[in-house]
Amino acid sequence: MEGEVAQLALMGKYIGAGLAAIGLGGAGIGVGNIAGNFLAGALRNPSAAPSQTANLFVGIAFAEALGIFSFLIALLLMFAV
Repeated sequence: MEGEVAQLALMGKYIGAGLAAIGLGGAGIGVGNIAGNFLAGALRNPSAAPSQTANLFVGIAFAEALGIFSFLIALLLMFAV
């Protein structure tokens, strides 16, 4: 009986970690969306593109930070006691 409960808890940890890792895919979609919209805007107005490059990098950093946070949560769920 105790072994079954331990296996169920282990299974729950792995399912939770997998669900938390979905955020990594969301971060990839977010970065692609940011870069794609920047490229579309830069092609429409090339003279304004250099002034918006800093905003591009800030947006990419925020999107990647959310992905890193979800990865951290997944690791904590897998390896925390």
